[in-house]
Amino acid sequence: MALSTTRLGKVWPTIAALALLIAGGGLGAQDIDTARLVQEFEPKVRKAMSEGAIPSCSVALVAGDRIVWSSAFGHSNLWANTEATPDTVYLIGSTFKTMSSSALLGLMEEGKFGIDDPVRDYLGDLNIEGEDLEHPITFRHLFSHVSGLPAAFGPHLVWGETVPAPLPEYLAKSLKVSRSPELKVEYSNLAYTLIAHLVERLSGMPFKDYVRERIFRPLKMENTAFLPTPSMEERLAVPYVHQAGSGKQVPTIRYKADVWPAGMVYGVVEDQARWLLALLNQGRAPQGRILQEETVRLATSVQYEQFQGPMTAGWGNESAGYGLSWWVCRKDGERHFAHSGSVPGYTAFLEGNLDRRMGFAILTNGNRAHAHLVALADEAIRLMKRFDRAPAAGR
Repeated sequence: MALSTTRLGKVWPTIAALALLIAGGGLGAQDIDTARLVQEFEPKVRKAMSEGAIPSCSVALVAGDRIVWSSAFGHSNLWANTEATPDTVYLIGSTFKTMSSSALLGLMEEGKFGIDDPVRDYLGDLNIEGEDLEHPITFRHLFSHVSGLPAAFGPHLVWGETVPAPLPEYLAKSLKVSRSPELKVEYSNLAYTLIAHLVERLSGMPFKDYVRERIFRPLKMENTAFLPTPSMEERLAVPYVHQAGSGKQVPTIRYKADVWPAGMVYGVVEDQARWLLALLNQGRAPQGRILQEETVRLATSVQYEQFQGPMTAGWGNESAGYGLSWWVCRKDGERHFAHSGSVPGYTAFLEGNLDRRMGFAILTNGNRAHAHLVALADEAIRLMKRFDRAPAAGR
């Protein structure tokens, strides 16, 4: 059961954990000493918030096939003095890229395409301007940020007079390469917008509907949405940036974006934890599978060794690199995967240890706080390993 310290000290079972129990999945080998873990971990969370100028955060820790602890700290609305809870809604940013890629990988499992097929063969009338036809962009290139497509963003104010164009219209005018594939890692929101379009073409469904059916619904991610529902809006954290000079946290502008499939999605931390659990359990979900085991192995393996080295905010080490969307590396001989998310006023982070089946999820309304969340993830997994009472042979 997941212990949530913001719910009057009660112990509440998560939907994911209950579903796995009913299905005979058990609680996994891990037996975390949660009380000792929380005693040591909470001060580290507060320290990271102070050093990273983070007004609030919601945090969840997972082990085996369950959420072992979730809690929240700080204020989601400083003006109203609203305390954050695990049900506070944040923009999850580019952590959603890992869900977009998994949606398309599910179609690969159905035989709709091959990982090294040229993407242009599946685009119909859509063309990639400037593509070198001798070295075409493949699906693997898109997933691994070596396609040569640029970053892109295309901001629109949430309450402004403009809105993002439909995907085919946006891509028709924006799909241009900066270079040939495999020359350089360039983090590309445009590549993931194209991934969404490919999901639509290959599935015959609108991208949002397909993701709801393929990812959100099987994992019971009932508080993750492309547009916040009215009940989610009521719990929505205000985005803040740190004002230089005054040291104050000031609210910042809310955005939509032309590249919305790359990360303009809202959610709560326990839904993020459910997503982690699916990967840590080799693609299994409470209601069926998200991905096959071999696809998870592929997604969490470095794709291009020539581009290995530490990732954003120094995550990982010399073994780190892009898998299929995920950052991946080995730490102390164990396989880790991670991804961050960042838009103005929000920073998110996910990390999992595949060999220990342990993970960390955090959502914040702090601005560009990556380094602090990366360090906190290291601490969380270190402490879970330390306070895991299950014998190593039980894993």
